[in-house]
Amino acid sequence: TSDSGLSEGEVKKRLSEAGYNRLQTKKQKSPLRIFLEQFKSSMVVILLVAAIISGVIGSLEGEGLMETFVILAILLVNAVIGTVQEIKAQSSLDALNKMSSPRTKVLRNGQVSEVDSVEIVPGDIVVLDTGDIIPADLRLLETVNLKIQESALTGESVPVDKTVAPLEGMDIPLGDRHNMAFSTGIVTYGRGKGLVVTTGMNTEVGRIAHMLQHTKETETPMGKRLRGLGKVLGYVALGICVVIFLVGILYGNNWFDMFMMAVSL
Repeated sequence: TSDSGLSEGEVKKRLSEAGYNRLQTKKQKSPLRIFLEQFKSSMVVILLVAAIISGVIGSLEGEGLMETFVILAILLVNAVIGTVQEIKAQSSLDALNKMSSPRTKVLRNGQVSEVDSVEIVPGDIVVLDTGDIIPADLRLLETVNLKIQESALTGESVPVDKTVAPLEGMDIPLGDRHNMAFSTGIVTYGRGKGLVVTTGMNTEVGRIAHMLQHTKETETPMGKRLRGLGKVLGYVALGICVVIFLVGILYGNNWFDMFMMAVSL
């Protein structure tokens, strides 16, 4: 990259090679699918069966459907809460995308102009001023009292002073790379220029986005125990119902009456 920046022809070439400067997203689950998945646990299935049977018994004996409606209301509220929580978890990647700057000042063909941030390519020279959002990972070329807020990426509570001096050593933590500016950072003071080194999913924020998308769903220890408890309670309840039904039959009671009694438990 020359001091005058990239030419339009070189920008097009690098854009075709590196792709647009945006975070890729995989297809998210639809709200309906998330909602239906809330009914997969054994305890929920048991409660659904109980609601159906309770409704049948209530209709046959003229006791109404109050118990059925109560059970279904509890299941519905539980499903809605679970759906809302999962949708919020899925929105993490959208939040990262929203942190990106829509427009960026770059030096191309010797002139500074504003372009869409998605069209930034490696080798571009980005001009930074107070209030700007860093559009990609940059190697700083010029700094004048430059401070950048990187709390979203590094956890630093205060803006970091930036410099152009080379760093010594390998595997330097992100928070100590003072000659770099990272995507989604915010210029809080000063000005500067930086050379784009990585864009899109190759940036540090892109790596976080990749991890968010490819992290396997894991069940918490409490969730595993509750799932196991639900199965045990279901098997115990089913066993008690079978025993009561068989004992009643052995004592000569009407099989339908015993069946209804066992189910009502």
